[in-house]
Amino acid sequence: MAISEAATFASGCFWCSEAIFKRLKGVLTVESGYSGGKQDNPSHAEAIQITFDPNVIPYEKLLDIFWHTHNPTTLNRQGNDVGTQYRSAIFYHSGDQKEKALASKQELEKEHIYKDLIVTEIVPFVSFHQAEGYHKNYYDRNQDAPYCTYVISPKIQKLLKEFSKEVKEEYKEHAS
Repeated sequence: MAISEAATFASGCFWCSEAIFKRLKGVLTVESGYSGGKQDNPSHAEAIQITFDPNVIPYEKLLDIFWHTHNPTTLNRQGNDVGTQYRSAIFYHSGDQKEKALASKQELEKEHIYKDLIVTEIVPFVSFHQAEGYHKNYYDRNQDAPYCTYVISPKIQKLLKEFSKEVKEEYKEHAS
């Protein structure tokens, strides 16, 4: 029986994040939605909530993929998507996740992978609100749409190139 944990990330448009993380071995579900704000205050970030089996894919690997599939140095922006809802954030669910997130950020800064300062928030998880139904599996249903072709597909190709061992076989076979 698989055990499961939750991880919540914001890395710009949730269409991109969902498409990336649902392709990973050990990821059981990915939900697009909003996190990091209050219900009566529209300050939420577009985020994904992942249910994963840590025996198949550890939280540290999810963090590694998170850091390398978006730009964590742009404040409230990913490409042409601009606004606080597109900020980079890790919403930790436990003290252990907090420690691992902070350590991974520190390691990236030490390695100077990015020339600019990492602005990703690492904050406690408070709530998650599912996105409207038409957002679910957006990329897989709309791969020919311009946004998908020009923004999401290159991220998927990067995932396949840099993290192929972690990608589910059915997604490797249909890679373009």
